[in-house]
Amino acid sequence: MSDIKKVKVLILGSGPAGYTAAIYAARADLRPVMYTGMEMGGQLTTTTEVENYPGFPEMIDGPKLMEDMRKQAERFDTEINFGVATSVDFSKRPFKVIVDESQEVEAEAVIIATGATAQYLGLESETRLKGNGVSGCATCDGFFYKGKDVAVVGGGDTAAEEATYLANLCKKVYMIVRRDEFRASKAMQNRVFKTKNIEILWNTNTMEVLGDKVVNGVLLKNNKTGEESTIKVDGFFLAIGHKPNTSIFKEYLQLDEAGYIKTIPGSSRTQVEGVFASGDVQDKIYRQAVTAAGSGCMAAIDAERWLGDQ
Repeated sequence: MSDIKKVKVLILGSGPAGYTAAIYAARADLRPVMYTGMEMGGQLTTTTEVENYPGFPEMIDGPKLMEDMRKQAERFDTEINFGVATSVDFSKRPFKVIVDESQEVEAEAVIIATGATAQYLGLESETRLKGNGVSGCATCDGFFYKGKDVAVVGGGDTAAEEATYLANLCKKVYMIVRRDEFRASKAMQNRVFKTKNIEILWNTNTMEVLGDKVVNGVLLKNNKTGEESTIKVDGFFLAIGHKPNTSIFKEYLQLDEAGYIKTIPGSSRTQVEGVFASGDVQDKIYRQAVTAAGSGCMAAIDAERWLGDQ
């Protein structure tokens, strides 16, 4: 174990929430130190075109937006390190965090912005075409498929919600459902059934996403008959859930049934005083870059005020 690193505000994660928290904390002279996590810049680094982030009328690449946020955080002297928090001890202050199983960090306050990871099917083609027709967020990327045919995988509320959202933009939406029934609530099922340009493919598994450089179809297999078929689509949307990156915090923080960190309503505060959560790690409803950035701002202000009261 290397020498203990002592910091005032430790930020875990480097998406819009983490970088925004860093900008605000640094400007408040809290000298924040950030560890980026495995994916520097978070989920937006897999999104090629961002059209719905305010201030960019001509659109901006996701990686470029994250790079600019990083530079802005560094401009105010945020110390940014590549590294992954592998364990924590929030039982007393200063809080202890181990990074990469070797670096011990002691922090007066911690802002968690470790995000959530969209769950994928695990296909090679799906990984290869991520950001080129394969997406885990309809509200982020749906606009690019206006007037086109797309497919949504999943049978729960998220899939039903994304399919009906896409149906307002797209010519046709295929819902690929593994079982012969939905897991979605009755209200969401009714919305799907009433939407004329949604076609439900029951008892169906995705075998492969088709396309060389961009998605142009999906290879399917019927679970009951074993018959294979293809559909032509330009977009392939995963809606089988997100997994919040919270496993190392479960001993100390309250998590909901899906593993998201519970925060005190109207704030970023957790039940452990001095530990704050922002972005997708505590938000399973909106999951947008702009809402993550807003909650990162909240976390930094909450941390600043809390430290001021100590």
